[in-house]
Amino acid sequence: MLFVVDASSSVSLAEQIAVQVRSGVVSGDLKPGERLPPARDLAKSLRVNMHTVLRAYAELRNDEVIEMRQGRGAFVRKDAGAGLIHVTELAAQLMHEARKLGLTQSDILRLIQRGGIR
Repeated sequence: MLFVVDASSSVSLAEQIAVQVRSGVVSGDLKPGERLPPARDLAKSLRVNMHTVLRAYAELRNDEVIEMRQGRGAFVRKDAGAGLIHVTELAAQLMHEARKLGLTQSDILRLIQRGGIR
């Protein structure tokens, strides 16, 4: 899978990497059990700090998209569900757009509980 980042984007570099991994899982470009590039190699190819890639991988691990094995690398979880990842990505997009409009997390939750804007 080819990773690309845009340094001029308002989205952090780590988030851009995480989004691409999630999208790869949803589209099937990344299969369950597939190994992701080592953080050092990916950082070098993207010309970013290795800690940026590690932040992306940590976020994906926390979201249960990947698992990290000490000394062996990062792998797409065998149970990474494309549907859940897709909804997670939509939620992240919603939060990003809502914050640009000045909405708080409470505002967003209230809208979701009401079923959207009517």
